[in-house]
Amino acid sequence: MQNEPFISLQDYIYDLPAERIAQYPLAERDSAKLLVYRAGKIAHQQFYDIADVLPPDTLLVLNDTKVVPARLYFQRVTGALIEVLLLHPDTPAEVAESMRTTSSCTWQCMIGNKKKWKENEVLTKILEMPEGNITLTATWKNIHTQTVTFAWDSPRLSWAELLSHIGNLPLPPYIAREATEEDAQRYQTTYAKQEGAVAAPTAGLHFTPRVFETLKQKNILPEYITLHVSAGTFQPVKVENVVEHPMHAEQLVFTYQNIQHLLQHAGKVVAVGTTSMRALESLYWYGAKILVGQTDFYIPKLLPYQLQEPPTLEASLEAILAHMGRQGADKIWGETEILIYPSYVFKVCKGLITNFHLPSTTLMLLIASFIGEDWRKVYAEALAQDYRFLSYGDSSLLLPKMQ
Repeated sequence: MQNEPFISLQDYIYDLPAERIAQYPLAERDSAKLLVYRAGKIAHQQFYDIADVLPPDTLLVLNDTKVVPARLYFQRVTGALIEVLLLHPDTPAEVAESMRTTSSCTWQCMIGNKKKWKENEVLTKILEMPEGNITLTATWKNIHTQTVTFAWDSPRLSWAELLSHIGNLPLPPYIAREATEEDAQRYQTTYAKQEGAVAAPTAGLHFTPRVFETLKQKNILPEYITLHVSAGTFQPVKVENVVEHPMHAEQLVFTYQNIQHLLQHAGKVVAVGTTSMRALESLYWYGAKILVGQTDFYIPKLLPYQLQEPPTLEASLEAILAHMGRQGADKIWGETEILIYPSYVFKVCKGLITNFHLPSTTLMLLIASFIGEDWRKVYAEALAQDYRFLSYGDSSLLLPKMQ
């Protein structure tokens, strides 16, 4: 890209003491602290009071992806232990279809101890199941793309069911401990449904039936979309110009009804989590692509900064609905590697519920894009008020404009 901007990584650094990183969840999900930022002013609440501080008639958009036990271990005949972390389905390409498959599938993976594993070498794991032993094989098909093919000899078991028996929960690297049985339940939202994520949409971890009931009483209803979070969300930025940071593509799914509801509530959307925000903003750009004759649902990381004369939100969503109507489709799925950095103009989201993020990351860029330089004030206040940070930490509601 010509005239690519220079966005310095150094501008998105703050001092995060290790002891402020929450290592365990609170006893009650909705008892987390809630920092409310509204048009430059900061207040403090508890999360269970969030219905009292959300704008009236808000459409609250949540990501219903479900974390799968995506970390697998295999042993070579030499004894070397190979760790395989699922990142993104290759064949079948759609996450939901891959999870349903009952014989084999191929995934792009992150491989630990990969120097010990040769290309096309088959690793075998024998699983002792109540109905008998099952053989699972893993073959590293392409050392350049790190695609691994898995095959198993039980047509009764789907890939999702198999993972539930043999996989391990991939806690974030900043949680410095092994996953426990409690994590299997707590590192998952109460509304998780669509299997396929390797990291939780952690802003949603605070929601409980009590919170949803108070929201309902205020006529604030949830809208569920899906973005399958990949391990790329934890990838540190290693380049000084963050625009050069390679973004991992993540798969997202919207229904026809989702898009109708977004159109009906244009200007009143609050995203629960950066994953929902990325999904919603990517959806807008998909509509913009359709309007210029491009119907492939893939959002390159810098597309928002390249299209001339972007359409209105309403025009974009109407274009998607019209396209789905022509296709006879009740849902669409695609891929996004959108990179949101300061200068980005938000098209869909007017508010954001989110936890507190690591310095020098693309997530900090997104926060700075949304509330400007006030991100420093928000984070300084959270540190001063003993907020807990990252996945199991406390929450914030960010409303850049008075609502």
